Amino acid sequence: MSNQSELNILKSEVGVEEGTEDLKDIIAPSAIKIAPYHIEIGNCFAKTFFIYTYPKYLHVGWFAPIVNMDLRFDAGIFVYPADSGKILNQLTKRTAQIQSSITDREEKGFVRDPMLETALENVESLRDKLQQGTERLFKVGVYITLYAINLKQLDKDSKQLETVLGSSLIYTKPAMFQEEQGFNSTLPLANDELFIVNSLNTSSLSTIFPFLSYELSSDEGILYGINRHNNSLILFDRFTLENANTVIFGKSGGGKSYAVKLEILRSMMFDSDVIVIDPENEYEFLCDSAGGSFVRISLNSDKRINPFDLPRPLSGEDQADVLRSSIIDLKGLFRLILGSMSPEKDSLLDQALYETYSLKGVTQETDWSDKTMPTMQDFIKILESMEGMESEVISLKKYTEGTFAGIFNEQTNIELNNQLMVFSIRDLEDELRPIAMYAVLNYLWNIVRSAMKKRILIVDEAWWMMQYEDSAKFLYSIAKRCRKYYLGLTVISQDVEDFLNNSQGKAIVNNSSLQILLRQSPASIDLVQQVFHLTQEEKYVLLESDVGEGIFFAGNKHVAIRVVASYQEDQIITSDPKQLLDIQRAKEEFEESLETD
Repeated sequence: MSNQSELNILKSEVGVEEGTEDLKDIIAPSAIKIAPYHIEIGNCFAKTFFIYTYPKYLHVGWFAPIVNMDLRFDAGIFVYPADSGKILNQLTKRTAQIQSSITDREEKGFVRDPMLETALENVESLRDKLQQGTERLFKVGVYITLYAINLKQLDKDSKQLETVLGSSLIYTKPAMFQEEQGFNSTLPLANDELFIVNSLNTSSLSTIFPFLSYELSSDEGILYGINRHNNSLILFDRFTLENANTVIFGKSGGGKSYAVKLEILRSMMFDSDVIVIDPENEYEFLCDSAGGSFVRISLNSDKRINPFDLPRPLSGEDQADVLRSSIIDLKGLFRLILGSMSPEKDSLLDQALYETYSLKGVTQETDWSDKTMPTMQDFIKILESMEGMESEVISLKKYTEGTFAGIFNEQTNIELNNQLMVFSIRDLEDELRPIAMYAVLNYLWNIVRSAMKKRILIVDEAWWMMQYEDSAKFLYSIAKRCRKYYLGLTVISQDVEDFLNNSQGKAIVNNSSLQILLRQSPASIDLVQQVFHLTQEEKYVLLESDVGEGIFFAGNKHVAIRVVASYQEDQIITSDPKQLLDIQRAKEEFEESLETD
């Protein structure tokens, strides 16, 4: 039989047909050469290292510099639980040996040895923790395979790896004469063919991982996104935490509004009322699609808000406290309009506000449920009768007689009668924006305090309010008090530095149980890293994230998130100008076709 015939018979026996290729043939290298110190795979060279010793103390995130190195490599980490009983017996013997050495030195009159005493203390501490169950012991193998286009580059990368780890007193060795086993151990096959391990307890082992938690989900709530670590779902109900406040930071175009609008749609399905302060009309299309009410606050609009409105006291709430609190909030609004004031004028302002309410029969003792509230015009009349407030009267008259007349000088004609309410302030002048945001927030806060209901209040571009001390304090006071009124405050800002450099801004962050960080700019990333205690790996995640990707914090846990919407949701909540134009064009074409028919 010829050689060709024998080859054909062999192919038929193993199921190989003439001229066919499978996936292995396509991805496999042309050849692999195994040398004592490296492996040659096609035109690439690889070399595997293993960690053989660790220092006494490991700092958190020590492996992050390796992960962030600009090198081609694969890493394998293998963790094997050790038998605690056997380890305890070994530690007991080790304790006896150290104590014996210490006693022997004392009998011979030698000075004490700090190294022996420290070793005894460490062993005893570990024994106690293992016995109490607060720590466990593991056998850990860490292998790193470097790849390079030639041996010279491979040697250079190897020295860099050894230097980075050596700076943390962590030392490596090449897998000499075991390069094949080392290469296989770092492939995504979960096969440890080297089995060169060290003993690490739970605390030491936890320092390897750049992220602190990988699971973040609950049995109830809405879908915020996909966990980028393991593709699990991030389901959460913000109202189950100690407070329902949320802060969202990200650079322009990072997907902040997209994520918030998605949360609005999904929260409404769980009977949450949603109120939005919209500086750029980004929520108008969502509002129309969801059947909400879109309220334009501008000089030309017929919608008005009276800053002097008072909330109805809840059952058991002291009426005098409600009036006092409202006057404090009003003083913040007028300081925002008038600027800083001396203590004397601040006292006169306080007196004028009480007299303005008293003019309409509203006092701490009377029932004001059926009273007509005063307006800015009434307040100015009181100020005109007070000596020393002449300049303040002149400044305020532009809100009753001048350029801004009417916007804050009429009775409120807005009702929160819809599940979704959006207040647009886009058409206001920049000078009026922070004042309008304060006035709208004050009005909404009075409504929230008048009736207990599950609500979400969203303040977009909150950096406008953080520019002024009084408006920043007012926003913080809402964040601090809203929990007892069943309200969740969401604060959104793209100017992270302006927000976090403000003491009130940091306090709002600290009083928010949910925090979402989306893509950040290099200019602000160091401040974000410092405030949120991010690792180097998490820092680079925020710098390199795509739109809608970032880090999701819930309490003490956090994971990398990718915000995902269905096609129907995406059509409603998108902020992409091109996509919005396409949707508008399709809508117009559809309406024209209906008219033609």
